[in-house]
Parts: sequence; structure tokens; C-alpha cells
Amino acid sequence: MSSPAVRTRPATAADVPAIVALEEDAFPLDPWSENLVRQGVDGTLPTVSYVVAELAGSFAGYAVVSVVDVDAELQRIAVTPPRRRAGAATALLAAVRGVAGEGGAARLLLEVREDNTPALRFYERHGFAELGRRPRYYRDGATAVVMSAPVTMGA
Repeated sequence: MSSPAVRTRPATAADVPAIVALEEDAFPLDPWSENLVRQGVDGTLPTVSYVVAELAGSFAGYAVVSVVDVDAELQRIAVTPPRRRAGAATALLAAVRGVAGEGGAARLLLEVREDNTPALRFYERHGFAELGRRPRYYRDGATAVVMSAPVTMGA
């Protein structure tokens, strides 16, 4: 028996409540407001794109990417707890790379908490390398690891 495929697509206004709820769960120290999410989804923020993952027809997670010139930044990526380890994060990262490539970016940047070992390993498996560190970057004083990966056209 095969597992259902993860599907990604651009976020719509109908996704905003699910994104906001997951934002609060995944980033409890610094969740983005519903207004900010809505602006990102509706295109009010010109460099920002939201991508949603669905698994078995239901919301599984989202990612946010900003593309400015040759750099793209993965600003957020989160998967609902029951959908973790099912390929949603990998599908979202692939979709983000696609958006970055279509926007002309040459590299994809991100920050991740130094103490988030599973995320660090995930990004390393997907071709990211450490670029530097930002001490006391997060509200609770944790250090951010800045990572970078090349973006290939059409990827």
C-alpha cells in the first residue's frame, strides 16, 4: 500500500486560518499576525510568496519565501504535527526552490535555531551549508545558523 502524495500549490485566502493556527503552534515565541499572513497570501507584500502543502486533500503545512534579485530567503516552513515525516517539508522546500528559481534567484538562504538539530540535518540533506551564525538572534537569546543552498533554474 503506497502513501498518498503530497501536493503543493500557491496559498489562497481560504488557507489563511490554517496558516495562522500552524504559525502559532510552530513559532510560539514569535508568530506572525493574521494580518501579516493575509498580506503575504494576497500579494500585498511584493517579494513574498506562500506555498501550501496538502496530503490526502487536507492542509499539511506551508512555507514562505521572499525573492529579491539573486537572493531568495526561506522565511518560514512548518508542517502540522500529524503530517510530519510524510514528505510535506520536502515537497514545500522543492516548491520554494521552484519559486526562487522562477524569480531569478541564484541562492536560497535561511536561518535556523542552533539547537534545532532535526531542522539542521534536514537542510543539510537538502544541500544547504552553513554560511555563518547570528548570536542572540532569536527573542529567547538563541543563536541562528545562517544556511545557503544554490538555486538551479527550473528546480
